[in-house]
Amino acid sequence: MTQYIVRRLIHSVFIVWGCATLVFFMIRLIPGDPVLQMLGPEYTPEAAEALRHKLGLDQPIYVQYLKWFSSVLRGDLGDSIATGETVVGAIKTGFPKTLSITVLSFLIALAIALPAGIVAALRRNSVIDYLVSILAFAGVSMPGFWFGIILIILFAVQLRWLPAVGYASLTQDGFWPWLSHLLLPSLAVGTGYAAILMRFVRAGLLEVLGMDYVRTARAKGLAEWTVIARHALRNALIPVVTVAGIQLALLLSGTVVIETVFSIRGLGRILVGAIFDKDYPIVQGVILLIAVIFVMANLIVDIIYTFLDPRIRYG
Repeated sequence: MTQYIVRRLIHSVFIVWGCATLVFFMIRLIPGDPVLQMLGPEYTPEAAEALRHKLGLDQPIYVQYLKWFSSVLRGDLGDSIATGETVVGAIKTGFPKTLSITVLSFLIALAIALPAGIVAALRRNSVIDYLVSILAFAGVSMPGFWFGIILIILFAVQLRWLPAVGYASLTQDGFWPWLSHLLLPSLAVGTGYAAILMRFVRAGLLEVLGMDYVRTARAKGLAEWTVIARHALRNALIPVVTVAGIQLALLLSGTVVIETVFSIRGLGRILVGAIFDKDYPIVQGVILLIAVIFVMANLIVDIIYTFLDPRIRYG
């Protein structure tokens, strides 16, 4: 296992480097000049040339790449072209907000998906199964931004229980202000996420329940919930873990729409704003972080496989 993890980490370095390199060159193919966008329509050629030289954009692209790559190796992701803020500083500002939404959404999704999927599988073709299936399809079909607006109207405008927009820091504002600002966006994200996981839990458990070792466990006289929890559910969770890992990485890479609806400047909004502003350093830094998140999520999922199924071993 240790050798496998070391090999995967080495491979991951090359994957992250390839993604970062691809983004570095592709973003420069986007039409438009960031210098002219910063100066506005009434720019002068002299001012544009001076700013381009200051930002290093007048150098050949391979020189720009070598300078950027050497800076990354030193832990320096550069400064924002648009605001002058360091890329690391921008990521530190946005990532905790996105991480907070992601973690709470993930917990809400698990709290809904696991019991609902298990009950639907155990009560196959019953009214409960049909009801859970209808709710799952509704959750998958329902746009997150629309559900978020409904939550704002209901809980923030009508009932006035929770704040409609914004973000409160856990360390500075306290636990309840932090949680109250996250509940609505996390519900909007977690409900759709739960619908996806719910279908996988139900399908995986139905497949496992028909296997010989489950029938043997029941024939031994074990309690039904012991059979489900210790024998069936553990193997049924393997595809669920795969989907959960990918979805968790997607959420961490930026819940752009939800962050926009609830006016939270998380990682997703920072990335989209940087793309529109042609802010090369911000885009490169955020994409580099996203690549690391996806690579590590896949590695963690592979490791979890070995705990769920002892037959899985990586040589």
